[in-house]
Amino acid sequence: MRHWLIIGPALGIWLSVSSPAPALEFTADQITKIDGRTHKAVIYYRDQMWRIEHHSMGPVNVSIVRKDKQVVWLLLSRMKHFKTVPYDPEQDLRVTERLDGEVSRQEIGTEQREGHPTTLFEVTTKQGERVEVYYQWVATDIHFPMKLAKKDGSWIVEYQHVKLRAVSDYLFNLPVNFQPLEEFEKPAPNEPPEQGM
Repeated sequence: MRHWLIIGPALGIWLSVSSPAPALEFTADQITKIDGRTHKAVIYYRDQMWRIEHHSMGPVNVSIVRKDKQVVWLLLSRMKHFKTVPYDPEQDLRVTERLDGEVSRQEIGTEQREGHPTTLFEVTTKQGERVEVYYQWVATDIHFPMKLAKKDGSWIVEYQHVKLRAVSDYLFNLPVNFQPLEEFEKPAPNEPPEQGM
């Protein structure tokens, strides 16, 4: 009995230390500025998948990125169609405290953003031969990057109204009444298939 009194608490501590960190789930408004042009969207995010509801005019008003399936679904809501394109790592949202390929990080200062205390860092990343330098504002209370900007100012992404909360599965699945756009790009059924020699 005494043996279990010692092992029980030790096992509990080991399980709490070795259990995986909870997945990042949040909703937020995203404002992106690229070469002077501003794009606004609403983001629903869960590790390996995210939904972007675009505010800009255009045929695609929702993008669902499924990193787990290596696909992106572009929803054309007015037509009730979707297009499937391959996932590209360049589409990743940079919503973790550390950046991919990070080689150095220097603290510059602190400031309030959206009611959160943030620390401003200058971060250098390296991907192959390409070196990029960013400014990153990390909210210290929720451990979330509120803003990320290339040092040259050519690219900025900012998050507002960030809410860390569970996000429903249905946001990351195709609507049941949407048809694949690819079916409308196929040759008509009465066209004979080409014969190979």
